Amino acid sequence: MSEQLKFIVEQLNKEPFKKNFNLVMFDSLEPIQLLQILNDVLAEIDPKQSIDIREEMPEQTVKRMTSLLGMLKYKLQDNMSDVKSFQQGLVTGSKSVIHPILYWLLQRVPDLKKRAYLARFLVKLEVPAEFLHDDIVSDTYHQYEELVEGFKMYHKECEQLRTSGFSTAEIRRDISAMEEEKDQLIKRVERLKKRVESVSNHQWMLKQARQLRMEKEREESLAQQKQQQKNQLFQAEQRVLRSQQQLKEMRQSAADANPESLTRRLEEEIKINTYMVTEKLPKELESLRRTVQYLQKVASEPAMGQANIRELEDRVKSRTWRDINLLIEKKMLRNDPIDDKLTLYRQQASIISRKKESKAEELQEAREALATAEKEMKQRHSQSSPEEEVIRGDELKRLVAKLRSKGTAYKKKRQELSELNAEYGVLQRTEEILRQKHEAVQEKLQAVEDEKGISGYSNTQEELERVSAIKTELDEKKGRTLDDMSEMVKRLNSLIVEKKSALAPIIKELRSLRQRREVTAELSQEYGEKKTQYESCAAGLESNRSQLEQEVKALREEMAQKENQYHYINSMSEVKILRSCCSNGYRNLELYMKNIAEQELLGKKLREEQKMVKENHSANMEQMKMWRDLEQLMECKARCFIKAQNQGSVGHVIQDEAKDMLVL
Repeated sequence: MSEQLKFIVEQLNKEPFKKNFNLVMFDSLEPIQLLQILNDVLAEIDPKQSIDIREEMPEQTVKRMTSLLGMLKYKLQDNMSDVKSFQQGLVTGSKSVIHPILYWLLQRVPDLKKRAYLARFLVKLEVPAEFLHDDIVSDTYHQYEELVEGFKMYHKECEQLRTSGFSTAEIRRDISAMEEEKDQLIKRVERLKKRVESVSNHQWMLKQARQLRMEKEREESLAQQKQQQKNQLFQAEQRVLRSQQQLKEMRQSAADANPESLTRRLEEEIKINTYMVTEKLPKELESLRRTVQYLQKVASEPAMGQANIRELEDRVKSRTWRDINLLIEKKMLRNDPIDDKLTLYRQQASIISRKKESKAEELQEAREALATAEKEMKQRHSQSSPEEEVIRGDELKRLVAKLRSKGTAYKKKRQELSELNAEYGVLQRTEEILRQKHEAVQEKLQAVEDEKGISGYSNTQEELERVSAIKTELDEKKGRTLDDMSEMVKRLNSLIVEKKSALAPIIKELRSLRQRREVTAELSQEYGEKKTQYESCAAGLESNRSQLEQEVKALREEMAQKENQYHYINSMSEVKILRSCCSNGYRNLELYMKNIAEQELLGKKLREEQKMVKENHSANMEQMKMWRDLEQLMECKARCFIKAQNQGSVGHVIQDEAKDMLVL
C-alpha cells in the first residue's frame, strides 16, 4: 500500500498536475479534495471532465465518473465486487476506492488518453429498434456506421504512418528533388522533340519505338509471370510430396489401428504418465525442495572465512571415515545367506530403476522437443507467406552452417558417450571385485559365528529390527487412517448439507424448465416441418445454380476461344503492315543517303566561306567603318542642303566651278 501511495504522489507532483504533495499531506486530504484530484486526473485524460466537484450533484458526479471508468475498462478489485459499494465509496470519497483508481489511471495516462479520444467516435449510439423502422432514421444510422468504419480505417493508417519512421522534411526534400528531375526531363524531352522534328517520318519512327518499348515491357512481364509460375509449381510439388508423406504415415498408422493395438498403446501411455506423476516428478520436486532449503540455509548463514572452510573440511573427512568404518563393521556382522541371494536381484532392480528413470527423462526431453518443434512450425507457417517457402541462398548457407555445428556437437557427444562407456566398464569391473571381497568377508564371518556357536545371530538381529520398524510404521498408519476417516465423515456430512441447500433452488428451476420443455417440444416439431420445407427449396435452388454454372462455364470457354482468334488475326495484320513498311524503308534509305551527301558538300562550302570571312575580318571591319563615316558625311551634306533651301529668302548661294559661296 505504501508503494502505491508513493507512486501516486510522485505522479501528481510531475507535469501536468504539479500538486507538490508529500505522503502525509496526501493521506490527510479530505474526501471532497480527494474527489477533486480524481476529477483532475480524469480531466487530463478527457478534457470534457474538467468540472468543479462542488458545483455538481453527487449523483451526477458518480454517474459521470463510473461511465468514464467503464469506457476506459477499469476493473473492480477482488475485495469490492459490488457496484453499489463502489458507487457509495465514490460518493463518500473513500480512500480504499479512490486510491486504486488513481494508481490505475496514473500508470497508463497516454494509453487512456488515446482510448478516451477514440471512444468519442467509436462508441456507437444506441437507437431503439422501433425507431429504426423509419427509412430516414435507418439510412442515417447506416451512414453513421459507415463513417465509424471509415474513421477506424483512417486512424489505423494514421498510426501506421506515425510508426513508419517517415518525416515531413525528408518527404519535402524528395518532392523537391523529384520536381527538379521532372523539369530536367521536360527540357530534355523538348530538346529531343526539336531535334526529331527536322527528320522526315519522325511520327512513324516514334510509333515504332513506342511499340518496341511496349513489347519489351510485355516480354519482361511474361518472364516474371513465368518465374512466378515456376515458383508456384515448385511449391505445389513440395506440398504434394508432403501430402503424400502424410498420407503414407496415416495409412501406416491406420494399418495398425485395431482396437487391441490402440488399447495397448493407451495402456502404455497411461503407465508412463502414471510413473511420471507418482514416482519421477515427486522425486524431482522433493530434490528441488531440498536444494532450495539447503540454499536458503546457506544464504541465511553469515559469510565464512578460510579457517572456517578448513574446519568444515576436516569435520567432513573425519565423519566420512567414521561412517565408512561403521558400515564395514555392520557389513562384517551381517551374514544372511538369503540376503546374499537377494543382493543380485536388488542390484538388478536398482539397475532397472535407473534405466527406467533415464528413459523417462529421455521421453520427457523428447516430448518437450516435439512440442517446441510443433510450436515453431506453427509460428513459421503463420508468419510465412506462400512466396517465402522457397529456400534462398542466404538461408541455405545458414542451414548448412547450422548442420555443421550440429555435426560437430554430435561428434563431441559421441566421444563423451564412448568415454562414459569405458568408464562404465571400469566401474562394472570394480563392482565385481568388491562383490567378490564382500562374499569372502561374509564367509569368514559365518565361520566365526559357527565357531562361537551363534550362527545366524546377525541375521536374526537385523530381522528383529526390521520387523519392529514395520510394526511401528503400521501402527502409525492405522492411527492416521482412523483420524482421516473421522475427518472425511465430517466433511462428507457437511458437504451433503451444503449440496442439499444449494440444490433446492435448482430443483425449483428444474420444475419450471420441465414445463417449458413441453412448449419447446411443440416448437421443435414446427421447426422440423420448416426445416424439411427449407431443404426441399434449397435442393431445387442448388440444381438451378449448378445448371447456370455449367452454362456460364461454356460461355466463358467460347469467349476465350473468340479472344484467341481475335488476337491471332490482329497480330497477323500487324505483321503484314510491318512488312510493307520495311519495303518502303529501303527506298527512303537511298534518298536519305543522297540528301546526306549533298548536305555534307554544302557544309564543306560553308566552312570554306567561314574560313575566308575569318581571314578578312579585320580589313572588312575597317572598310565597314569607312563606309559608315562616308554615310554620316553624306547625311550631313544632305541636311545642310535642305537647310539652305529653307533659308532662300535671307540670302542666295553663288555657285562657281571652283567653289560655292553664300551671299547675305
